[in-house]
Amino acid sequence: MDERELGDILETVEPEDLIEFGMIPEFIGRLPVGCIVRPLSEDQLAAVLTEPKNAIIRQYKKFFEMENARLDFTPEALREVAKKALEKKTGARALRQIIESLMLDVMFELPGRKDPREYLITAPQVRKEEAIAPRSVKHPKKVQEAS
Repeated sequence: MDERELGDILETVEPEDLIEFGMIPEFIGRLPVGCIVRPLSEDQLAAVLTEPKNAIIRQYKKFFEMENARLDFTPEALREVAKKALEKKTGARALRQIIESLMLDVMFELPGRKDPREYLITAPQVRKEEAIAPRSVKHPKKVQEAS
């Protein structure tokens, strides 16, 4: 039985079922609403990485901007992070831990660099098959206002 089937079964649970399972009625009476949380799909987890206003990828991009660096993730890298989160079976909670462990070394060395750098995170880097290496930016793009 997979987690989706389990969610379908749990959707039909009544308070009497919980009492029969062994929970005390006083505790059950304090639960005003029962709801089922289904696991997120790979696509949904990848969206959690980038779409919310305070998404983890946006936070890291901002950190890198403060250190005169640029950070980008390929779509394949985001999907690979989502796959790793699915393997851990802890849902979106795993995303932060995976990204933090991936970026730890880079974040440690970043403040020591004064020259502009660019980091492109790819799927092999997420799988730890390749090291994350910066690329020099010869002509940093400056925001120019239209006159």
